[in-house]
Amino acid sequence: MIRRHFFLVAALAAILLLLVAGGVKLALGNKAGGAAGKAGGPGGRATSVSQTQVATRAFTDRIEVLGVSKGRQSVTITSNTAEMITAVHFSDGQSVSRGQVLVELKADSENAGIAEAKVRLAQAERDYQRWKVLAERGVAPRVTAEQYLSALETARAGVASAQAQKLDRVIRAPFAGRVGLSDVAPGTLISPGTAIVTLDDASVIRVDFSVPDRYLPTLREGLAIVARPDALPGETFQGRVAQIDTRIDPTTRALKARAEFPNPGGRLKPGMLVKVGIDQGQRTALAVPEAAIQFEGEQASVFLIAKGPKGKIAKRTNVETGLTDGGFVEIRSGLKVGDKIVADGLNRVQDGAAIGGGKPPGGKDPSGKDQAGKGPTERKAG
Repeated sequence: MIRRHFFLVAALAAILLLLVAGGVKLALGNKAGGAAGKAGGPGGRATSVSQTQVATRAFTDRIEVLGVSKGRQSVTITSNTAEMITAVHFSDGQSVSRGQVLVELKADSENAGIAEAKVRLAQAERDYQRWKVLAERGVAPRVTAEQYLSALETARAGVASAQAQKLDRVIRAPFAGRVGLSDVAPGTLISPGTAIVTLDDASVIRVDFSVPDRYLPTLREGLAIVARPDALPGETFQGRVAQIDTRIDPTTRALKARAEFPNPGGRLKPGMLVKVGIDQGQRTALAVPEAAIQFEGEQASVFLIAKGPKGKIAKRTNVETGLTDGGFVEIRSGLKVGDKIVADGLNRVQDGAAIGGGKPPGGKDPSGKDQAGKGPTERKAG
């Protein structure tokens, strides 16, 4: 009985020793973890980051809308009659002049009609001349000569009509431009309205666009305008506002305008989607690099470099942003000139974390100056 009680006491003692050892180990682990967390938090080991200084920069207020480009003159060449093509006088993509023959249609019946009309005209001229002489001699009534004169004029009109019908069989360019791709060839039978080829005068490109009526005071004919085609990223084209519509759409409250862009190199093509920008003027405002801003929903913030108890820390600061231009974002409120912020690598920084010094990315600040205080290098035009 005593031996049984001894074993129970020994087992309880062993369990108590295990519990005490586990508690000591757990306490030591928490202490080490707390020390580690303290080292990584505010006042701990500093995180090296790139820094930049808040400065002013020029921003351009711009209205940007979308439009579709078209040539100064554009048309699809068709025929007004059903006939077979006998000759094609152009090649795909060729530049043509006004009045140049593009296509000839079969005109056998028209040629025969012209020949017949000319024969009638010749006979009418002979008849008139004979009766005219007789009327002048008093042998024939003058009224008979006048009747043959009328017949002569009718014959002349018949020749003109026959020749006009022949002109319908010759299709010419209505204006100078460049033809597109075509599948027609001699022997092709076309119907009225069938497209033969497109013709575009793309020496000047027009872009029609609509802007809200509140911008009416800004728009005026001759105003400078910039086009940025989606198909040509990075390229800009300078033009002007050519016409402004006389009415405002009562449904959309938008005003339609037309811009013209010189296109000597033919880079702009009719049908391109174009982003049109109208500059309203420049202004100077605070700016920071895009990489220095974090967005959480509608709220933007930066990490402001501030003094901490043991050095510099990153302090999350909410800001109000404005325009974005050239990789920089306008700051309307939340910062002031000279403030230093974390320039990039924001995913490695926490609010209140200790940070180390760094250089601005690329060696430039928002004002465009390098680290030595020099402005941007001027580039000569080739």
